[in-house]
Amino acid sequence: MENFTLDDFYSTNKSLDNRVEEVFNRLDPKERIAQMIVVAGGTTGKPSKTVENLIRKRAVGGVLMLSGEKDQIIKLVRKFDSLSAQQGSIPLMYSSDAEPSLINRKIKGTRPVPKTVELETIEMCDSVADIISDELLSMGIKHNYAPVVDLSPNNVAITNRTFGNDSTKVVSLSGAFIRASQNKGVAATAKHFPGHGLVSGDTHNQLVTIDGEMKEVSNYIPLIKNGVLSIMVGHIAVMNNEKYNTNGLPSSCSRSIVTDLLKNELGFSGIVITDAMNMGALRKIENASLKAVEAGCDMILMEPNEMKLLEGIYKNYMEHEKFRNQVDQSVKKILRMKTCLGLL
Repeated sequence: MENFTLDDFYSTNKSLDNRVEEVFNRLDPKERIAQMIVVAGGTTGKPSKTVENLIRKRAVGGVLMLSGEKDQIIKLVRKFDSLSAQQGSIPLMYSSDAEPSLINRKIKGTRPVPKTVELETIEMCDSVADIISDELLSMGIKHNYAPVVDLSPNNVAITNRTFGNDSTKVVSLSGAFIRASQNKGVAATAKHFPGHGLVSGDTHNQLVTIDGEMKEVSNYIPLIKNGVLSIMVGHIAVMNNEKYNTNGLPSSCSRSIVTDLLKNELGFSGIVITDAMNMGALRKIENASLKAVEAGCDMILMEPNEMKLLEGIYKNYMEHEKFRNQVDQSVKKILRMKTCLGLL
């Protein structure tokens, strides 16, 4: 059987298409939808028993290893994989917030690396991305929610997680980090679209707003052109922008940002994942995760009630053909990613 790599994800490849179709056709609607749902495990994630229960119910397609000791994460991955195999499920895709600024704090026992803001050259980025990718692969993690491509270290949520406030430098160093990660077989994620660096406030606590022009969107154009595999959309509203107002919704729940801007205008055809759906920015948004799917997001991260979301998507899936076609496209992209990561 032919093996695929991340280089194949964007390629025109009939045998890859066929493999994805074959796996997709074996899944019932709920198993398809489950591929879009990512639960958080690890020390600060949901209790292990809760994650195990969701895996038994075939209700999730991925697990974010939020934090813990490296050895503990390895054991959890083995446990979850074994449980998933017993159910005859599609293998899970494990992810991590392994930014240079976060990995050593979030996953104890990993090799020390400098903070993102301390990385000055492409060579440093290559080296750090290689170290981080090796650490992740040793734990069974193949999807990294990094790098941050937001500008400026002055935002309260971004601080030292950025490459700085010079757009040329941010794009260059982000591009190097992405390239090195994906060459190692770890899917990288540019975040937080459409830009969290030049806003005031922290989406962990409240909805933040871009007033007028989205000045950080241009950072994503070369990264998309050069093959970044996933982009994380932040919980950032846009106002006073004639073309892309979000009407009070966060970008993660706005079709004008996710589908019209990111997918259609910028031509991004990789995986669109939401930022964590349990953040304060979404407190007042009803059915935020379902809205995020309707907006065009492919993967939903850390929804507080996974079973409720699964049922909500399923209801729409069975009732609306347009929505069903969109969800099917999202699921096929996820299966394609899993195939290119060697999981299928």
